[in-house]
Amino acid sequence: MDQRERLDSPDEALNAVLDGRQAQIWTTMPGIVEAVNGNGTLNVQPAIKCQVRAPDGSTVWTVLPLLLDCPIVYQRGGGCTFTLPVAQNDECVVSFSCRCIDAWWSAGGIQVQSEFRMHDLSDGFAFVGPFSQATLIGGISTTSAQLRSNDGSTFIDLNPTTQKVTITAPGGFTVNAPTSNFSGAVIIQGLLSWLAGMTGSIVSGVASSITGAVNFFGSITSNGHAIDSSHQHTSSGGSGLGGPPQ
Repeated sequence: MDQRERLDSPDEALNAVLDGRQAQIWTTMPGIVEAVNGNGTLNVQPAIKCQVRAPDGSTVWTVLPLLLDCPIVYQRGGGCTFTLPVAQNDECVVSFSCRCIDAWWSAGGIQVQSEFRMHDLSDGFAFVGPFSQATLIGGISTTSAQLRSNDGSTFIDLNPTTQKVTITAPGGFTVNAPTSNFSGAVIIQGLLSWLAGMTGSIVSGVASSITGAVNFFGSITSNGHAIDSSHQHTSSGGSGLGGPPQ
């Protein structure tokens, strides 16, 4: 029994009623991803326990039931969607709709309410992203925007002050495009390899070519033979090597 029920006070009685009603209104709470479903939803375990009154009048802390089929909230718009590889045990925030979402979730558009429930645990949207202090990642940039792995080893960094974009990818990165244009100078500090030649088929029969001056610094080889200023020409008579190219 709530101790206020023992008091002969209309105010306390009203407060008890209001508290009881408010306890049935669900707004937002943190959760832990239990399962990632193939229909764009998550099963989420609420991360906050609630007090439940036992038959003997005592209260016990109880784990809330699993929240099933919570639609994942991705950032999207204008035909583009930013997706994340959501995984089991990821932390998230579940926001509960003020009205039943069943009909909207099934058919989209503007729908009638399938049921007249309000602020119910059945109508949660899952926002994946918050960190508790136990899972907080380190090295968060305070000067740039990043798309990064949690361990910080792989990231795309956009710095608005320097106006530079930096890609750090220890495993390499791949560009799948029939044509790529670079409007400015390109500096390559590592090994440059043409696997299909400087002109020839590289992607589904699409030819590649270089127009304009190409400057190389260092040795240039083709199939194991030097083709830079260090290689020798055969003399016109075939009797030996001539001089280097001029």
